[in-house]
Amino acid sequence: MKELFRNWYNRYFSDPQVFILGILLILGFVIILLLGKMLVPVFAGIVIAFLLDGLVSLFVRCRIPRRVSVIAVFLVFMVCLMVLLVVFLPLLSDQIGQLFQELPSMIAGVQKAFMRLPERYPDFISEEQVQNVIGFLGSQLTNVGQRLLSLSVASVRGVISIVVYLILVPFLVFFFLKDKAVILQWLSGFLPGNRGLATGVWQEVNQQIANYLRGKIWEIIIVWGASYLTFLLLNMQFALLLSFLAGLSVLVPYIGAAFMYLPVALIAYFQWGWSAEFAYALIAYSIIQLLDGNLLAPLLLSGVVNLHPVAIIAAVLVFGGLWGFWGLIFAVPLATLVHAVIKAFVNRKKDWKGGDRL
Repeated sequence: MKELFRNWYNRYFSDPQVFILGILLILGFVIILLLGKMLVPVFAGIVIAFLLDGLVSLFVRCRIPRRVSVIAVFLVFMVCLMVLLVVFLPLLSDQIGQLFQELPSMIAGVQKAFMRLPERYPDFISEEQVQNVIGFLGSQLTNVGQRLLSLSVASVRGVISIVVYLILVPFLVFFFLKDKAVILQWLSGFLPGNRGLATGVWQEVNQQIANYLRGKIWEIIIVWGASYLTFLLLNMQFALLLSFLAGLSVLVPYIGAAFMYLPVALIAYFQWGWSAEFAYALIAYSIIQLLDGNLLAPLLLSGVVNLHPVAIIAAVLVFGGLWGFWGLIFAVPLATLVHAVIKAFVNRKKDWKGGDRL
């Protein structure tokens, strides 16, 4: 057994560059696992700066000094943030409050609809089955209510956290943009010199994730806008809230779009019942999702994250199980990292077998 393990180690991990790459990955995983919650503002600043750096680079290519480009892009970011906080969030909060006020009548409507099913389809559905379903839904809603109550109890701490984020994250974004080269040079000083394989993986992942995140931002905006205009034309209730959730749903591939059918169908049913308008709302949302999946996403993300749908769904399940909400959001970038590491590892082994061992 010991000899078998030694042969396996010599075959795959005797290469020092492979060993260094593995140590860096394990170290990054441990840092995120142990300090992830405390470093959320830092991670948020890194992600936002990562997205804005493309615009800064565009200005630099137009022969605008980097310092001036950073200040201009940062000011645009702050204006967008203020508009989000002052205009959009109050409207969204009003719709969420209105939805919770109407939730009891919606639940009563669901119960009435379920109770009519045994009368219409006595051969397929019994009253006992309906009672079991209603009891299950009631218990789930009770759990949701208890969670909301616990959130309201901790609302003071939540408000303090939000205020801290609103102060810290913009500062971090500015310094990450302004001192990008200095920070990267400082970090590289802690890394070993023989890190060619890790550098190659970083360069590939950096390019892939940058294109993916920027493409996703545009996809969110377009799907959000198209959904809002569609629901507005249909005179649908909670149009802003539903369209906002529809835009965010594209962050979780396949699963997010399928999940959004439930709230869209429920709101449409409570507003119109089984009517033509109900069918129009579902058909319109289906068309938006079809256009997004078959036209918009391939156009914005062509050549980016070349992963099979099964691999993407597996990544969503695995990383969502590990890190919850944030795992769902960053499942595809993390899967890209895993894919790049595996590809680099395989290529390295081919070069090694071909006699190019360093």
